Amino acid sequence: MSELNLDKGKLELGDERYPEKINLFVKNKAPLYYEGDLSLTDRPAVGIVGTRRCTKYGLAVTKEIARRAAAYGIVVVSGVARGIDSAAHREVLQAGGQTIGVVGCGLDVVYPKENKDLYEKIKKHSLMLSEYPPGTQAHPGFFPHRNRLISALSEAIVVVEAATRSGSLITAECAVEQGKEVFAVPGNITNIYSMGPNKLIRDGAKALVIIDDLFSEIIKRRNAGKIVGMDRNLNALEGLGDDEKRILELIAGLGEVPLGEIAEKVDMTVSETNGIITVLEMKGLIFCEMGRVSISNFA
Repeated sequence: MSELNLDKGKLELGDERYPEKINLFVKNKAPLYYEGDLSLTDRPAVGIVGTRRCTKYGLAVTKEIARRAAAYGIVVVSGVARGIDSAAHREVLQAGGQTIGVVGCGLDVVYPKENKDLYEKIKKHSLMLSEYPPGTQAHPGFFPHRNRLISALSEAIVVVEAATRSGSLITAECAVEQGKEVFAVPGNITNIYSMGPNKLIRDGAKALVIIDDLFSEIIKRRNAGKIVGMDRNLNALEGLGDDEKRILELIAGLGEVPLGEIAEKVDMTVSETNGIITVLEMKGLIFCEMGRVSISNFA
C-alpha cells in the first residue's frame, strides 16, 4: 500500500483539490469537509451499498467483494451505515485496502454511535467526506445527497441487499443518471431484502453472479478513459511487485500469450494469475482481448 497523505479541512468550490469526479458528475455541488487521504478520490473505486438489516448471505457477499477490491487496488466507497455499508468498509480495511466513507452529518458526529471505531479507522487509514459542517447531526433528508456523492466517486455501484423503498436504490438511480454501471446481487425472491436488487435486475441492472464481472467492468471503463486520475505512463513500472514484474516480463518476451498458459508458465495458481493480470490491465501495462494477452501500446 502506498504511503498515505493524511490531512483534514474544508474544500471550497473551485479549489484545485476538489475531487474531479464530483466536479464531473454532481450538478448541485457544495463545499466538502474531509479527513484522511484526499488522493483516494482520484483512484478507481466501487460503491457497495445495501440495507442496514442484512442477512448472513448479504454479509458474506459484501465481504467477498470488499476483499477482491482490496486485492485489485480498487477503493471501496460507502456510507458508513449499519449493515452492508459497515461490512464493506471494515472488510476492505482488514484486507489491507482503502475506503472512502461518505456521511450525511458532520465528520465529528458519529452516526450510528456504534461505528465510532470505524470512523477513526477510516480517518486514519483512508478518507472520510461530508458536505455538512462539524456539529451537523444526521438527518434522513441528508442521505439522498450523500448517496449521489457515493455514486459520483465510484466507477460502478453494487447493491447487495435492499428493500423496494431504500436509500440504496436512490444510489442506484444516481448512478444511472451519472452514466455509471449498476450491479445488483440476486437473492431469494421470498426475502424482502432481495426484492430491491431483484427489481433492479428486472429493470436492467447487471446481475452480479460472478464477482470478477464487476472488476472487468471497471477495467473496461478505465481503458475507455472514463476513470479520472489513472495515468498510463512508464513510471507505473516502479510500483510493481515481484510477481507482477515476472508476468509482465513473460508477456513482453512472448509478444502475445494465451491467458490460460500464463499461470502454468509462471508456476502460479489460476486465481493468483488472474488477479495480477487484472491489476496490470488496470495500470494500462497489458491488453487482453479474445483470451490473449499482450503488452499495451501505452506501456
